Amino acid sequence: MEEKEKEFAQIVREHKRRIYTVCYMFSKDADEVADLFQEILINMWKGFSSFRSESSISTWIWRISLNTCINTGKRRKLETIPLDVNINPYEDVDEEGLQVRQLYDRINRLGLIDRSIILMWLENLSYEEIGEILGISVKNVSVKLVRIREKLRQMSKSN
Repeated sequence: MEEKEKEFAQIVREHKRRIYTVCYMFSKDADEVADLFQEILINMWKGFSSFRSESSISTWIWRISLNTCINTGKRRKLETIPLDVNINPYEDVDEEGLQVRQLYDRINRLGLIDRSIILMWLENLSYEEIGEILGISVKNVSVKLVRIREKLRQMSKSN
C-alpha cells in the first residue's frame, strides 16, 4: 500500500464516527447510510491529494460529508425520517431518552442546511468552525442557530 493510501486509511479510521454521524442525520435507511458513507469516502479520496491543510482535517471532512449528503439529498429528493436500524440508541423509556428522541425527530424535520448547523453545534463545534465549514460568517452562524432553536421550540409547542 502506498504511503498516501495508508495516510488516507488512517484519517478514515480516526474520523469514521463523525462521517457516520452526518450520514445518520440525512437518512433513515441503513443501506442509504452505507451509500452516503461510501460516496463521502470517494469524494474525500478525490480531494485528498489537493488538501492543503489551510483548514484542519476535521473541518475538511465535515465540509465534504455535509456537502455530499446535501447534494445527494437534493438529487434524490430524500424524505428524511429518523434512522431505523437494528440498534436504537433512543430505546430507553426513561424521560431523558424520550426527550432525546423527540429532539432528533424535530431536527430531522428541519431543512438540510439547518440540520447541518444544529448537528455541528451538537457535536460541540465552535461557531468559527461551523462558519468555516459552511463558508459563512460567525455572526451568520449565531443568527441561524437562534432561528433554528426557535423553530425547534415551535415544533415542541405544536406536538
